[in-house]
Amino acid sequence: MAVRPYPQAGAAACYKLGVRREFSAGGVVVRRLRGRWWLAAIRPAGKPEGTWALPKGLIAPGDSGEATALREVYEETGLEGTSPGQLGDIRYVYTWEGERVFKVVSFFLVRYRRGRIGELPQEHAHEVAEAKWLPFPDVLHLLTYKSERDMAFEAFSRL
Repeated sequence: MAVRPYPQAGAAACYKLGVRREFSAGGVVVRRLRGRWWLAAIRPAGKPEGTWALPKGLIAPGDSGEATALREVYEETGLEGTSPGQLGDIRYVYTWEGERVFKVVSFFLVRYRRGRIGELPQEHAHEVAEAKWLPFPDVLHLLTYKSERDMAFEAFSRL
């Protein structure tokens, strides 16, 4: 599947007036260890214990979704990997400071290459309270958001 670049966050208006658009990308990082599949998850800073999510962030101008996913994986987990392709998109609307925002998050399968989970670059350490490997199939109920559980399921179905 071809990876297409996305416009800068907030650059395009949604078909409904007054709705800003944002584009993000994230990674479903997987590895096989001791005969089991594992997935890298984060607890974002400020979220309660037990809140597990996938690493993701806004696509910078000029970056592709895939490049953003690999960058966010590194910044939020300390891991490096390679991406064999996109898993799918999540779309939703949220409100930020009274403004409605239509958001698209593109997720990519990322195969672990190297790094120690939780050893984050200093300049990004404040964004993540915790990062750890979660075993499959437990991730299908440990990830907090249903749409991210669906992405994890899609990733493991391709392995």
